[in-house]
Amino acid sequence: MAKGLVVIITGASSVGKGAIRDALLADEDLKLFKSVSMTTRPAKENEMDGKNYYFVSHKEFAASVKNKELLEYTEFNGYYYGTPKNQVEFLVNMGKNVLIEVEAQGVGPIKLNMPESLAFFIMPSSFEQLEKQISERYKDDKASVMRRLNKAKMDMELAPLFRNTVSNEDTDAAVAQIKAVIMKEMNK
Repeated sequence: MAKGLVVIITGASSVGKGAIRDALLADEDLKLFKSVSMTTRPAKENEMDGKNYYFVSHKEFAASVKNKELLEYTEFNGYYYGTPKNQVEFLVNMGKNVLIEVEAQGVGPIKLNMPESLAFFIMPSSFEQLEKQISERYKDDKASVMRRLNKAKMDMELAPLFRNTVSNEDTDAAVAQIKAVIMKEMNK
């Protein structure tokens, strides 16, 4: 049985990764399965354990790091997030294509473990547009806006390191560009 592909998408906060992720997952040609991340943050009202995230304690998360059970992990706003290795490896070994959405610094560790994975960096149409989107989305929390803008600047400095950068001026066009690369890889 042929192994599946690992597809990674990343980019700055509020750049539209979620809309692109959802469109890619909905595209039946790509046969993508979503990798479910682990987090120490509490579940939001509409989130389900095992579907949106695996919600774990700090102790459980630390044990996963110690036991090398995560492909990558990061901290943001005092909470930890990581990609469970066994879930991704199981799906790929079953011939399934897996979509992982991570922070930009998480791509390197995944690529070290899975060098054949495809990584896409989603760019905003402009930093001014991204700043507007972040400010509108988090308007009630100025500190969060500043943290996200600073992080976005750092993330965007990593974009030149990616073979596949995609501008999200138009979500449908961005999805089509990513799909074309994935389909080419699937047909090899």
